[in-house]
Formats: sequence, structure tokens, C-alpha cells
Amino acid sequence: MELEDQHQNEFGGRVGDNEWVDVEALRRAPEYGELVGSSSPMRAVYAAIDRFAPYKGTVMVLGESGSGKELVARALHRRGPFPDGPLVTFNCSNLVHGLAESQLFGHVRGAFTDAREAYTGCFREADGGTLLLDEVGELPLPMQSKILRAVENFEIQPVGSFASIMVNLRLIAATNRDLPAMVKRGEFRADLYYRLAVTAIPLPPLRQHLDDTAALAAHFVAHYNRAFGKRVQRISYRALTLMGAYRWPGNIRELAHVIERATLLCDNDRIDVADLPPELVETAIARMAEANCGPLARGVGRSTGDSTGVSLDDATRAAVQRSLITANGDCAKAARMLGISRPAIYRKMLRFGLSGGNPRRRDTAARHASTDDDGTDPPAGPE
Repeated sequence: MELEDQHQNEFGGRVGDNEWVDVEALRRAPEYGELVGSSSPMRAVYAAIDRFAPYKGTVMVLGESGSGKELVARALHRRGPFPDGPLVTFNCSNLVHGLAESQLFGHVRGAFTDAREAYTGCFREADGGTLLLDEVGELPLPMQSKILRAVENFEIQPVGSFASIMVNLRLIAATNRDLPAMVKRGEFRADLYYRLAVTAIPLPPLRQHLDDTAALAAHFVAHYNRAFGKRVQRISYRALTLMGAYRWPGNIRELAHVIERATLLCDNDRIDVADLPPELVETAIARMAEANCGPLARGVGRSTGDSTGVSLDDATRAAVQRSLITANGDCAKAARMLGISRPAIYRKMLRFGLSGGNPRRRDTAARHASTDDDGTDPPAGPE
């Protein structure tokens, strides 16, 4: 009953299966700058930021894609020695072959054929502030030796210049790669790794602090209310329960996209199960069934006969129908909105008798529903 207890405590006591939770009430959870969450793993992150931020020493932020590494870098910058200076983010996976040194260290006019004007480069742009080298594990080996000199002495040499330039900045590196393993394989320089990893802040994936899901969902609802001019004020307990049971392979970025989609799709001031992606609903129900969550799983399960719950079939049908309406009957577009393949949406249309506003699409669905690809439907929830 771990998941059931988790959600009872999260909302302050027992909450009815079909009750609504106020978004503003969920947002009362403490926030740390742009970082949201009061779980033990996130409190450890905040403590590490408080410890390392005041000093100029290099910090490496470790975490899976979408877990919020850039938000940690912003928090370090704002609490660091150069809070009024610029925060420059450079994604190392965006290095352009032949222009990498120029991107990082700049160049003088005439340094190469297209160098019609001098360019400062990201190290000098961050002078007096903070430089975030994002996805540093993507640096090619030839550039790692050049980066090493810059991070050891904070001294750079623009392309085409014989003069060295000193920069005064705070350096933060971030990666989702296993750098020690890369060092062993000879894919990452050991001396650069030890220089960058003077101190490290490991950022937990969302599946390790699922009790922060509700506060994060409320945070993103407020954000997309402002962005889209919407007025979503409540989320159903059932929807929050499912989001708290899902494993979020895409981490907080995936949760943000789910809430963005739900905010756009909901027709009133509240988000319910039907506004969530069907695959999320089905996967969460399967996990809850495995965890023996009893009434919580049954309350959103398939054909339970519980008049206060919503069936999985109803939730899936509503989500597919809504995406088809939003996409004006364009099945490919509707499939992209749901995050599934075209054959998968054809199968669902055939199963629920949906036509996307065009009766001829039922024949199309029947024709394409059996197509084999990676988008096969996930296992259904418990019968």
C-alpha cells in the first residue's frame, strides 16, 4: 500500500478518490528558486547548492536528461560570487566541426575566410559571471585538451591571435554521461575530469522523488496558465495519483510536457484523467496493480463498476477523441500530440469506433491498424 499511503500524506490526510485538489494549495510547498520539491533527495540538492555556491570553485552537476541540471546551475549562479554577472550556457553537443575553438574562445578579424568581424566566444561572454558547459561529456577528445588549459588557468587564446586573455568567471559543468566510465575507455581525459569534478552535485531522477510530482504539476499548471491565458485551478486526485505512480523516463521535462498538453486540452478550469496521455494512464495503472494499491488502482481501472471512478477505456477514448478534434481529424498530428505512432492511434480509433470527424477514416484505421512497428499498444490495465 506504499503508493496509497504516499498520496494520503501528500495532500494532508485522506482525500476522496473523485475529489479535486486546488492548484494554489499544492504550490504552497517550499520552492528553492526555480527548483520545486521538498522531498529528502531534493533537500540534499539544496544543501549542496548552499554549500558550494559562495565559492568560485568548479562544480559538476550530474543527472539524467530532463532532471533539471540547468536549474541547479542557475541557483549556483544566483548564490555565487558573481550573481550580477552574465550566466552563459554553452551546449557542448552543439560544437561545429572546424569552428569549435572559435565558439569557445572567440576569434580575431581575418582569422579565417569568413571571419569578417571579431567574435568573443562563450568564455569571454561569461567574463565576470558564470559559464555553464552543458553536456560536457559530448566534447570531442581534441577539444578536451584545449578546454583543460582554459579551466586550469582561466586563460584563453582567440583563434588567429598570439595574445592570451585572462577571464574571471565561475565554471559549472553538467552531464548525463558516466564520465568515470568514459575515462576508463579513453573517451574522456582523466585530467580534465578531475579538474571539472572538484565538487559534484548529483541530481536525482524524478522516479526517485515521486512525492514531489504534485507540487511540480501545480508549478507547471501555473506557468502554462500564464503562457496560454488559461485558468486551470484544480487537478483531480485521480490524475495526481496516476502521475505519482508513473516512472517518468523523461524526468521533469516529460512532466512539464504532460502538463502543457493537459492545460491546452482541458475544456474547463480543471485537469482530470482524460486530459493525461493514455500511455501514461495505462502504465501507471499497471504499476499500481503490481504494487497492490487497492482502491486507488480500481478507482481508475478498467470496468470496475465503481460509479465514482473513471474507467481506463473511458479515459483513453476521451484522450484520443480530444486529440483528433484538436488536430481537425489529422490522424498523424493527433498521434504526435499523444506521443504515439500512427498505427497505434489507428488501432485505438478502430477499438473505440472513432472517425476523427470523417467516417471514411474508420476504413483507413481498419486498413492501417495491424501495421507492425515500434508503436504497438502497451499492455492494458487490470481487467
